[in-house]
Amino acid sequence: MKKGLIFALISLLILELKSQTLIKQPYQPSPKALEFVQNLIQKMTLEEKIGQMTLFTSDWDVTGPTIRANYQADIQAGKVGSIFNAHTAEYTRKLQKIAVEQTRLKIPLLFGYDVIHGHKTIFPSPLAESCTWDMALIEKNAHYSAKEAAASGLHWIFNPMVDVARDPRWGRVSEGSGEDTYLGSLIAQAKVKGYQGSNLQDPFTILACVKHFAAYGAAQAGRDYHTVDMSERVLRETYLPPYKAAIDAGCFSVMTSFNEYDGVPASGNAFLLQKILRQEWNFKGLVVTDYTSMNEMVAHGIVADEKAAGELALNAGVDLDMQGAVYYNYLKKSLAEGKITERQINEAVKNVLLAKYELGLFTDPYRYSDAAREKATIFAPEIMNHARIAAQKSIVLLKNEPFRGRKILPLAKNIQKVALIGPLANNQEDMLGNWRAAGDISKAVTILQGIKEALGSNAEVKYAKGCDFKGNDTQGFEEAIALAKNAEVVILAMGENQAQSGEAASRSDLGLPGVQQQLVEAIYKLGKPTVILLSNGRPLTISWLAENAPAILETWHLGTMAGKAIADVLFGDYNPSGKLTMTFPRSVGQIPIFYNPKNTGRPFNAQDKYTSKYLDISNEPLFPFGFGLSYTDFSYQNMKLNKNQLKANDEIGVSIEVKNIGNLAGEEIVQLYVQDLVGSVTRPIKELKGFQKILLQAGETKTVSFKLKTQDLAFYTQDMSFKPEAGKFKVMIGTHSNSTQDLILELVD
Repeated sequence: MKKGLIFALISLLILELKSQTLIKQPYQPSPKALEFVQNLIQKMTLEEKIGQMTLFTSDWDVTGPTIRANYQADIQAGKVGSIFNAHTAEYTRKLQKIAVEQTRLKIPLLFGYDVIHGHKTIFPSPLAESCTWDMALIEKNAHYSAKEAAASGLHWIFNPMVDVARDPRWGRVSEGSGEDTYLGSLIAQAKVKGYQGSNLQDPFTILACVKHFAAYGAAQAGRDYHTVDMSERVLRETYLPPYKAAIDAGCFSVMTSFNEYDGVPASGNAFLLQKILRQEWNFKGLVVTDYTSMNEMVAHGIVADEKAAGELALNAGVDLDMQGAVYYNYLKKSLAEGKITERQINEAVKNVLLAKYELGLFTDPYRYSDAAREKATIFAPEIMNHARIAAQKSIVLLKNEPFRGRKILPLAKNIQKVALIGPLANNQEDMLGNWRAAGDISKAVTILQGIKEALGSNAEVKYAKGCDFKGNDTQGFEEAIALAKNAEVVILAMGENQAQSGEAASRSDLGLPGVQQQLVEAIYKLGKPTVILLSNGRPLTISWLAENAPAILETWHLGTMAGKAIADVLFGDYNPSGKLTMTFPRSVGQIPIFYNPKNTGRPFNAQDKYTSKYLDISNEPLFPFGFGLSYTDFSYQNMKLNKNQLKANDEIGVSIEVKNIGNLAGEEIVQLYVQDLVGSVTRPIKELKGFQKILLQAGETKTVSFKLKTQDLAFYTQDMSFKPEAGKFKVMIGTHSNSTQDLILELVD
């Protein structure tokens, strides 16, 4: 075992991130805020306190929002303090008026909503936007999402979702930032900054809620809501840092997860909510359950009934019960029986009231419910324009091989006949993807619209759906094949609909759903130049496409401006620059598969059966983490370290020359990885430690430089101290995780 370095880094609990985003401090209430809230709590009855710990949903019908009569009575009685799934300036004003004009203490309501990748204007799905590796753009996505949501009367959104996920069978990978801890942590910070801004008194900012705490992305078998089982080392090193990054960026609230950790469901887990969140991380904000997760602890088998579930949750540190009515129904009795204390109730109420105070709702409860501001903000040109840019930058070029002597992409704009085929070709709803919230489907630009607009009246663009997302119906094949035969180029828009990924959308087969694969193969036999457009919420197993299709664009679910952005990339108005943040497997049998596993005692050897490998498939992924092509090409050369040894509290420079050797200007994401070659515990084969996105003109060369600090090499050692250890490290730079150059660095005592 190596001797650990002894210096101040020993006290670190998590990675100190090299972020391009400003890192603030965890939220700390001011003395003035605490005094106001504590004075208010002293005036409250027990029923009013429990009301502040209760969050209920409103109901909706086809003509707009309504709220059930008993909920309205509860608001009037001060028995519910927060409402979610209610928005628009007019409607939130109506409900707020009940709270502040018809209740004893006039405590305003807090309005929450699932704004996951946009409110009315929908941006690319979170997994898609993570493929931009662009923190400024991601922060701006969040800023514009907050601006629209706040203009619609909302105060609080249930985002960012920062669950590290390495199993694409789990549908909720679409909501997160992929498989990497470091990148996910930077994105968490960027989103919190975008949502909350620098001043929550600004009525265009809203409270962020980091979720799902904790390790929800590791659900066994990729099955939603399933159990999680991992060591504390893996929890702390891989899964916790993005949540911590959000807290350090000032995120006001935390949502518990549906899963258990170490045998205890998260909504009742004192290790997660007290020891780590409150004590180690010094979190002073609001903890809310996920939808009825408090009630679900009965089914988990940790408590006998809902009353006991509420006691377990409050003792663990849950402030607000989302939709379950457990606190509402049982907390008064639990207090009378001595199972919980009024001090605990007061602490929870304090955290809820602080949210309302920080937003300025006690000063002006209607400050977010301004119909004129709402009308001016929703779908504003600057927001729609940014949505198009975000969608462009989220697209990943997976393949672009020569066809009859030249690469198919970008397509020439003088094409006369285009066949656009597939269930996603003329489809507004599924452009928005899952968790589109209040997104307006009628505003979504389809791929067909985008292509027609790009080509104008000189081209003939014919469309055929061909097939659906489900079932075995091939009746549309004949029309699609006929169109393809008469076209100069065929564009196939394939993938998942919005319901085939997201929450409660786990899949055991990650191929193209329905008979889409059969349709693709039928078109392929025609020998036409063909482009595959994949719109999906997760990595798919597309080995046949990767082998046979000459051109593949991973377009994900790109949101309101999807069709325009896809056309921009197809016809070369934007050179694709996205890179994968989640590995594409060759087969479901490889899952879980990710770029930074640990070595085994019998590493892969193709000539030796008795090594770690499959009999029927390569160990390698179909497309690795960090992969993404461009319409130009880049070369990497002359990697250098400015010194070969690193000491305590020191840093070294790492550089490489990157040249655009193609004919077009293009963006490249240069990636830095490190491997600790020998540790007191085994270490991953590589870990992302930095990246830069650069723009190079044709023929241009840039020297890309990184700094590696001693603390960048820290990890949880055998005794669970977080520190670096002396020894040798491999430093790698490249275009993706499986294509790097490397040098050796030594860390010395």
